[in-house]
Amino acid sequence: MPTDCISYQKSGYFTKLITNYLEEKPELSSLYNRFPKLENFKNQIEEKSKNYPQENRTSLVTSLENQYKNFQISEATQKNISLLSDSNTYTITTGHQLNLFTGPLYFLYKIVSTINLCTTLKKHYPEHNFVPIYWMATEDHDFEEINYFNFKGSKIKWNTESSGPVGRLSTQGLNEVLEVFASELGLGQNATYLKELFTNSYLKQNNLADATRFLANELFASHGLVILDGDDKELKELFIPYAKEELLNQTSFKKVSDTNSLLEKEYTIQVNPREINLFYIEDNLRERIVFEENQYKINNTKLTFSEKEILELLESNPKKFSPNVILRPLYQEVILPNLCYIGGGGEIAYWLQLKSNFEAKTIAFPILLVRNSVLITTEKQLHKADKLKLSWSDLFENQQELFDNKTKEFSAFKIDFSEQKEQLKQQFEKLVEIANQTDKSFIGAVNAQQTKQIKGLENLEKRLLKAEKRVHAEKLEQIILLQNELFPNQGLQERKANFSEFYLEANNKLIEKLFQELKPLEPHFSIITL
Repeated sequence: MPTDCISYQKSGYFTKLITNYLEEKPELSSLYNRFPKLENFKNQIEEKSKNYPQENRTSLVTSLENQYKNFQISEATQKNISLLSDSNTYTITTGHQLNLFTGPLYFLYKIVSTINLCTTLKKHYPEHNFVPIYWMATEDHDFEEINYFNFKGSKIKWNTESSGPVGRLSTQGLNEVLEVFASELGLGQNATYLKELFTNSYLKQNNLADATRFLANELFASHGLVILDGDDKELKELFIPYAKEELLNQTSFKKVSDTNSLLEKEYTIQVNPREINLFYIEDNLRERIVFEENQYKINNTKLTFSEKEILELLESNPKKFSPNVILRPLYQEVILPNLCYIGGGGEIAYWLQLKSNFEAKTIAFPILLVRNSVLITTEKQLHKADKLKLSWSDLFENQQELFDNKTKEFSAFKIDFSEQKEQLKQQFEKLVEIANQTDKSFIGAVNAQQTKQIKGLENLEKRLLKAEKRVHAEKLEQIILLQNELFPNQGLQERKANFSEFYLEANNKLIEKLFQELKPLEPHFSIITL
């Protein structure tokens, strides 16, 4: 069976910015605080201890106790909430949208990475406590990104409408989704568990935030996961000074724009700041706050405020103000005693745009860690790969490149005319020398003939490759079928499949394996066999 592992850099699924970050390229050092190495957490702890007031801890614990009031939670989670009152306790945080039934697999990987990092840190820094936090993106409004999940190639979708923050969205109508899901699941003990989990999470909770909390709590409560909803009045009161600064001075726009102007010379920019990076929200409304004609206006509405009026509203009802993608990380770090944020490549890319804004607000910038990635296989798939002499490097290749490379490998002769092309080029170089000494007008004809003959060799090479593909068609088809099983639609499995597909076959073995195998500080794809 394949024994090699794939680094994130060589997988082909990460951007230049993230691969350069993982390689600690010096030109990126100003964009992050400390690289995610075990020894760097010591100074991160010291910095955060001086940067996080005790009164914020008190508000945090009070809010969490209120948020969990109607939920049955494990002893481990209750202990972790209580520990947050202690000045010796710090958090490791990941965030995720409220995807229906967890959405793609990497939801699990984020949370397991977060919990496992807490365990690792406790072993090396036993004098401190480390609490895993899942930050629910309850204030997002991109409903089309979260209203479905994939199950064995079928898209199971919640057909409803949402115009406000998704966490407040009613769960009415999800019984119809369950009917579709149940018909796909079939019978059996594992199928029954998944139906009950969906029922208890979505049909017995009033809104999407509570449904997601229930679901994540069911999956991870025994590991002490603490689930946080930022759409909270007491927590937003802690953010009032920063929201006020945003309304009056727009510092974040200036700072992030400056960083972007440096980054865009080499990299793709992930997010662009607005002049004001706050939304105004109500149950069915989430719109940008804009400053026009000396007034604060709520985009696409008739709502307007003077400076005095909007600042009074901020003080009296901070829940009406919601940070966008630029300010949400700052909000998180203000209200949490956080050391590290764990996210996917896209998330870490936009965090790398934000450090200068944190510095302007004198808030400690967390360590940024790319989450664990996983490819799940079966024993049968491993046996196929072994029989076909495939490495993981092979299977991660672009499909056309894999097809061509394996054809050349299987061929009894070399399908590469590079040597002949080089010889041809040398011959034409000599002809050009002769032309220079005799008739320079002859050079154009020589170059045209060289191009024609090189092209002829390339066409012959393609025809030969095509012929060899027919000869080895059966074996090549097996390779492509295997790759398609592991990389649905030629994309990463973790971005397509839902955990239920694997739970149906292996029950809780998947999550158990993830906790055993995932090592957050080791940046490579984990191959897990069920």
